[in-house]
Amino acid sequence: MSIIPSFLGNRRNSIFDPFSLDVWDPFKDFPLSSPSGLSNETSTLVNTRVDWKETPEAHVFKADLPGIKKEEVKVEVEDDRVLQITGERKVEKEDKNDTWHHVERSSGKFTRRFRLPENAKMDQIKAGMENGVLTITVPKEEVKKPDVKSIEISG
Repeated sequence: MSIIPSFLGNRRNSIFDPFSLDVWDPFKDFPLSSPSGLSNETSTLVNTRVDWKETPEAHVFKADLPGIKKEEVKVEVEDDRVLQITGERKVEKEDKNDTWHHVERSSGKFTRRFRLPENAKMDQIKAGMENGVLTITVPKEEVKKPDVKSIEISG
């Protein structure tokens, strides 16, 4: 059972996650223009699904990007420890003889941003794309156990 109410769309990237920089637009499905100022070019922002899991060795991000080539995706890390995934799904060429009956796949630019924790090794980040899934691995620094020194009590 999810702690996130179903009216939020059962999003796995929680609005309660302090590391997530998602923009949730409650008016995105309304026929009028969105008050958030997001243009239709970035309408796939909310539709790009990303999972973030932490293992003992690394933070692993997996983004579903079906139909997008790796050349159309850019992964960057900003100075303030923000991982940014950007890309664009091109509009399919239309033929004047084609008749569209139903269109659900979106096209346009997308951006996802995540603030990385302090223990991330920023210089060892790796990314790979396989079968429409982008996987980004951010290794973690080993947590140093504090030295505990016993002090003898005199008296």
